Amino acid sequence: MGTIYQRNKVYYIDYRVRGRRIRRRIGSSRRLAELALKDIEVKIAKKELGFPVEEENSSVKELFSEYMKHCQANNSRATTQRYKAIVDNFLYFLDKTRPGIFALSDLSPKVFDDFKVYRKNQLIMPNGQETNPAKPSSYARRGAKTNTVNMELGTLRTIFNQGIKWGYLKKNPTEGVEMLKVTDAKAPRFLTQEESKKLLESCGGGLYQVFFTFLNTGMRLSELLNLEWADIDFQRRKIKIQRKPNWSPKTGEREIPMNAGIYELLRKLEKEKSPGTSLLFPTGNGKGYKKNLRLELIRIAQEFGIPNLTKIHSLRHTFASQLVMKGVDLPTVQKLMGHSDIETTMIYSHLTPDHLVDAVNKLEF
Repeated sequence: MGTIYQRNKVYYIDYRVRGRRIRRRIGSSRRLAELALKDIEVKIAKKELGFPVEEENSSVKELFSEYMKHCQANNSRATTQRYKAIVDNFLYFLDKTRPGIFALSDLSPKVFDDFKVYRKNQLIMPNGQETNPAKPSSYARRGAKTNTVNMELGTLRTIFNQGIKWGYLKKNPTEGVEMLKVTDAKAPRFLTQEESKKLLESCGGGLYQVFFTFLNTGMRLSELLNLEWADIDFQRRKIKIQRKPNWSPKTGEREIPMNAGIYELLRKLEKEKSPGTSLLFPTGNGKGYKKNLRLELIRIAQEFGIPNLTKIHSLRHTFASQLVMKGVDLPTVQKLMGHSDIETTMIYSHLTPDHLVDAVNKLEF
C-alpha cells in the first residue's frame, strides 16, 4: 500500500489515505521506517485512520493552502498578498534547507529558529524580496529587518493556531520560539504641529481635504480610498471603517470619532458631492491615484522645506504621535488606529516620558 524511499540518508514513507498522498520523514533507520509504514497500513486496514485524524500525517502545504483560502475570504487583498509572500518565503526556506520536510510533525522549534537566521542572512532587495545570490544587485542589503522577521514568525504562528482549530495538528510547532530583539527599527516619522500646519497651507483643493482627513482620523490609505458616505454617521459624529463587497479592513471594523474640524469638512464635502456618488474621495478609484498622492506629498515637502516626508503613512503616524504627546493612553490610541496588537502601538511609547513621570507623582503612600 505504501513505499519507503531514501533522500540524503534519511528514510521517508509514502502512502495514501482516502485519495490523499502523504509523505512522512522517519529518520536514518530503514528498520524504523518499515515498522512505521506497517503501523500505518494496519491502521488504514482497520479504518482507524482518517484525514486529518493524526496531526503527524497532515501536510505542511495542505494546511498553508487551506489557510490561504480562509485568508482570501476573511481578509483584505493586501493582507492576503502579504500572508502569501510569508508562506512562500517559508516554503522556499524549507525547500532550500529542509527538502525532506513534508508533514507538520517534521516541524520543530529548531526549524523556526533556523528560519530566523536564514532570513537575517539573505540578500534582500528594497522591496523585501530575496535577490539572486549568484548575481547580487548593488541595491541589495544583507538580511530582512528584525521587525519583518518577527512579523513573519507571528504570521506563521497564527496559521498553525488556526490549523489546531481545524484539527490538522494538536500543538503549535512555533511554541517556545522567541521573537528577535529589535535593534534596527527606526522611530516613525511624524510631523510636528508646525509642519502639519505648513503642509495643509501648502496644498489646496482635493489634496487639502485628503491630507486633512489623514491627520485628523489616522486612517490607513486603503481605508480612506474605500470610505463611502454610508460610512459617515453625522448624528453620532462617527466614521465607520467597515467591510465592503470587494474590500475588507486590515484589522477588522472600528469607529473613529469626528472632531470638530473633520465634522465641518465632511459636512462641506456632503453639500458639494455629485448626485449618485458613493465614495467620499471618488478619484481614489482612478489608476495611479495612490502613487500620485505620495508624489504630491513629496513635492510639497521638498518645495516648502518639510524634511524626510516621503510616505503617506507618516500622516497616520502623526495622528497617533500627537495623541500620545497630548496625554492619550496607548490602549485608546490602539483602538483609534485599529491595531490588532498593543505591541504595534508601543512604537509611540517613547513619546510619553513626561506623562509617566506625572503618573508616578500621583502616588502618595
